[in-house]
Amino acid sequence: MNIVVLVKQVPDTGAERTLSSTDHTLDRENVDLVLDEIDARAAEEALRLKETVDAHITVVSMGPDSALEAIRKVLAMGADRGIHVCDDRLRGADVPTTAKVLAAAVRTVGDVDLVLAGDASTDGQASAVPAVVADVLGRPQVTHVRQLDVDQGRVRAERQTGSGEVTLDAPLPALVSVTEKINEPRYPSFKGIMAAKKKPVETVDLDDLFPDTARFLATRTRVLDAVPRPPRAAGTRITDDGSAGRHLAAYLIAQKLL
Repeated sequence: MNIVVLVKQVPDTGAERTLSSTDHTLDRENVDLVLDEIDARAAEEALRLKETVDAHITVVSMGPDSALEAIRKVLAMGADRGIHVCDDRLRGADVPTTAKVLAAAVRTVGDVDLVLAGDASTDGQASAVPAVVADVLGRPQVTHVRQLDVDQGRVRAERQTGSGEVTLDAPLPALVSVTEKINEPRYPSFKGIMAAKKKPVETVDLDDLFPDTARFLATRTRVLDAVPRPPRAAGTRITDDGSAGRHLAAYLIAQKLL
């Protein structure tokens, strides 16, 4: 089985989040950067599959030079090789651009049976990239998974919803995104850390992935301005002395909500 795991390096969740004053992207220069925890769980699920079937795991990450650290950590956990998409022109990439780049990187791997990813990054939290990657690749998507089984050329997964549990089934090749409930990721051993230094990591840029880079970049969006969220204003308290209904209706009419 040929498995690809999509991972991302993100600012530590305990760090203060600020935006760059130049391009309004998340400032990554003055914070500690780590492998996104949800992506570590996706990697762990790939490694658990590798323990039961003959599998080869490729780690794919898009990001600056520092993203190599995230790839190396997954290699230290037990993955086999890495692909690092590194290009300054991708700074602040939106969801469609990110998904198209990751899909292009997956295609370079060859016959991929399963793509695994976290369901949402802790920095962007769009929770859309895995689904768009699956759409670009033309593969079934099984998203927000908390339990996964792969057998006889199919994936079978459980998803928790607000109204209960849902069981999903799809043929391979497919893409699966996982939630924080799927597993507890392992810690890299010293032996694994040393072995990771010798595992191959290929660095590619946009010109390696797309025949017409200028045309590809022309379709991306850019943030032109960003302002801090205004502080929450104090609400209006209404004491119900028999007239609360009228006060509430007047408020909704004034706000054009009624």
